[in-house]
Amino acid sequence: MRVDFYSEVLTLSTSMTVILPQRTSSQIGMSGGATAGDPPVLYLLHGLTDDDTIWLRRTSIERYVAPLGLAVVMPQVARSFYTDEAHGNRYWTFLSEELPQLCHSFFRISQRREDTFVAGLSMGGYGAVKWALRDPGRFAAAATLSGALDLAHRRQHPTHPINPEVWHTVFGGRTIAGTDDDTIALLDRVGEEDAERPALYVACGTEDFLYEDNQHFVAAARERGVPLTVDFSPGDHDWGYWDTKIQDVLAWLPLPGASRA
Repeated sequence: MRVDFYSEVLTLSTSMTVILPQRTSSQIGMSGGATAGDPPVLYLLHGLTDDDTIWLRRTSIERYVAPLGLAVVMPQVARSFYTDEAHGNRYWTFLSEELPQLCHSFFRISQRREDTFVAGLSMGGYGAVKWALRDPGRFAAAATLSGALDLAHRRQHPTHPINPEVWHTVFGGRTIAGTDDDTIALLDRVGEEDAERPALYVACGTEDFLYEDNQHFVAAARERGVPLTVDFSPGDHDWGYWDTKIQDVLAWLPLPGASRA
């Protein structure tokens, strides 16, 4: 379903796309599953040039999650890097505070940490990791596909053209390194013994322009004793890769008691 609503944080009308589980047995070529209680939820984040509809339009995410009994929430955050912008709007506050509250008021979905997950691609992969590391008590697992996981290094040494107006709007003159917008610095918050450490999954194609960023992040996590699942395999920054890898993410998620029929 496409949900149009007003955001008090953004002070504007916006939208999100939501998939809710439905138990079915008579659909041709597909069955739907559902859990006994409130269903688990995956917050699925879009990339820089996209919006909340893109996962439905570029992949078969609805078909992939149907047997899992998993709700999927896909918000819209423009080109914000899931950040309270220096010269724009408060998209981090919207994502991390207002959006979950609204979803729980609109839909019957679980609020338990063990039932809550986040994933995304490119800019959304960055947002997923940042959200999970800044709020580890919310998520059981987080996955990034081709994520922009080393923004501090990328801002200083750009290897792929990103409109400088985006950097100015989002970060202004702010330093990224060592802040809450630096995913590598955030790894210091979740050590090996942290009981609330979310499981992390990092996938990136070896031909992707963000491959080096992902290598940096993985190396930094391992240096700090933060375990994670890594999938570096042939692939580029495109939907063919992401459509395949989101299926691997869904198979990896620790879904508690989800029905497959």
